[in-house]
Amino acid sequence: MARHHSPQVQLDTGQTGYLHFDPNQHAGGVGEYLLHRVKPYLPPWIVAAGTGILSLPANAMWGESAAAAVGLTLASLGLTAATWWAGGPTSQQRRLHSAITVAAGTSWFTAAALAGPAAGPLPGLYLIGAPALAATWSIRQLLRVNPEGAGVGADKGLLEKVGLAKTMVTGAKVQPNKAEFELQLPGGELTPEDVSKALPKLAGALRVAKNALRTTPDPDDASRTTLTVVPHDLLKAGAPYPGPSHPGGSIADPVHLGIYEDGADMAAFFPGDAAAHRNAMHKLIMGMTGSGKSEGGLTALTEVITRRDVIVWASDPAKAEQTLGPLLPAIDWAALDMDSTKAMITALRAVIPARTSWLAKYGYKQWEARCAETQADGSPGMPYLLAWFEEAAKTIRETDDDVFTGVAQEARSAGVSLVVSLQRASHTQMSTDTRASLGSSWVFGLRDERDAQFALPDEAVDAGAAPQTWKDKKPGYCYLVANGIPETFWATPGRAYLTPVDAMTWAVVEFAGIRSVCDPVTGKAAANAVGPAFTQRTRYPLPTLADDGDEDGVYDQENAPVDYDYDLDPTDDDSEDEDGWIDPDAELPPVERVVEIAPPEIPPRTKVGKSEAKKIMAELLSEFETENRRVVGPADFMEYCDRFHRGRSWVSGQVSEMVEAGRLRETDEVGRYEIIPLHPAAA
Repeated sequence: MARHHSPQVQLDTGQTGYLHFDPNQHAGGVGEYLLHRVKPYLPPWIVAAGTGILSLPANAMWGESAAAAVGLTLASLGLTAATWWAGGPTSQQRRLHSAITVAAGTSWFTAAALAGPAAGPLPGLYLIGAPALAATWSIRQLLRVNPEGAGVGADKGLLEKVGLAKTMVTGAKVQPNKAEFELQLPGGELTPEDVSKALPKLAGALRVAKNALRTTPDPDDASRTTLTVVPHDLLKAGAPYPGPSHPGGSIADPVHLGIYEDGADMAAFFPGDAAAHRNAMHKLIMGMTGSGKSEGGLTALTEVITRRDVIVWASDPAKAEQTLGPLLPAIDWAALDMDSTKAMITALRAVIPARTSWLAKYGYKQWEARCAETQADGSPGMPYLLAWFEEAAKTIRETDDDVFTGVAQEARSAGVSLVVSLQRASHTQMSTDTRASLGSSWVFGLRDERDAQFALPDEAVDAGAAPQTWKDKKPGYCYLVANGIPETFWATPGRAYLTPVDAMTWAVVEFAGIRSVCDPVTGKAAANAVGPAFTQRTRYPLPTLADDGDEDGVYDQENAPVDYDYDLDPTDDDSEDEDGWIDPDAELPPVERVVEIAPPEIPPRTKVGKSEAKKIMAELLSEFETENRRVVGPADFMEYCDRFHRGRSWVSGQVSEMVEAGRLRETDEVGRYEIIPLHPAAA
């Protein structure tokens, strides 16, 4: 398609399918302006004039040649056939128009070259036919582009190919690495959902990734939608954590999690805001292994612990200190086993009514920053409570799939936000009531489209959100759907900041002086509900940074966090038992007997090659099948690790290969796979 110069951006709907921006910079006089306006319509007229002129030397050269007559006739037929063949990918109308034009032009040229352009009816045919054919192409050009540059011409090329015929581009906006096109759909024929379904084909036509395109329907007009194209992935370079966004600020300020593809900040709000018509946030974090889900969660928690008016209760019964380790000194209650996790959930249920009663007593309809300050009657304030459950699939399996439903439904009004993080929020792991109550989601790379539907709303998926395209190949890539985030950003890819351990440790120490402790209302309710599980919870002392005189950065045992006294039994005496006290500096008693213990006999480890190890894995699977086992996992193979001498990560990789080979099939239980019988090939 000939590109018409206008101040707007147009979607080139010819054969290339690329985006073009052609600003109007032709203001150099009337003559230049007229030439600019006429230029798109000149080619057919130039060809018509050239055909007449070239017929003169052609007649002088071939007028008496029989061989030239045969050659020109064959060339005319061949050129017409080639035009018809080349027009196959275009519309039927364009193909027929092109073939007729070439056939008429070459036929007249052949006759003029042999008999002379002035012979018989040839002059009249030329003077009538040539301008007529040229005019048909000018009319076609006039109908294809709007000469006023309004961009309202109906597309017959690219959009028609992807099933969006009659769709018009009515406006456009171009930014660095981003273009937005306003589409007017034919009323009663197409809807924004049809545009969403055409995105994969459109991405192929534009030669970009599938999730580089997304749509945003017009909320006031169902026949209009906006197509956004981001041709280059600017998130590849990663996004290192830039430091606290609001150091020492309130948790009511936005918590910065990463960046969007256009460089904008990706931020979320935990507390609600009546003025902004925003409820408190409960969030589901979902992503497959290797997608960067846990690292993103650590970034969010690092941001949170730099605020002055929030406490964190965090649970991870699956990985214990492996994930939360660097942040433990800043966490008010860390539940790192299943018993303490169950106690934390029980305590959460108990603190909700206590906190709502306190808010009502002081006239607050929901938690706000003033709640954390000392109240008018001198009573201490109540900080916001963030309850974070990492690797929650284990918690749900060992309790109940509805374990978080009640908390999610009631906690918002109590100044409590619930965060549930797991790999797959399927209906077998989490009830639909819980998913509906969480409301917000932070989704990283997933295995397939079905998993995406568990975490993302239909609006985001229809707009082009496709976390399954990342899988575990692009750690940190994510979508954020949350209260306070405009719907236009729901399908916009972003990347979570990657926060190094040094930055976490610095945040833990640097903001220890302004960080809140658990308030008496919350603490008393939790203590009454679970007793020692809360009052005797493990408190992790602050680490000493290397630049504070400790080169190794070890824990400073004298700087453990302080807390209110929630002792429910005032008669209990916590003083040391003098009779049971042991002086660590006293000399050890003399040795009375020495017992020699023979060292264990350890068989020599035989090095097994990779191919041999894979063969052993296959043999083990056959043995499991012989034992009538239906479901296995990496843990079952690791019981026989002495046979192939490989680590768990290698075993997990081999299990994945077995899934791809069709010997195993995923189940609804994480880490468990169904054995698919191996049928022998037919002889």
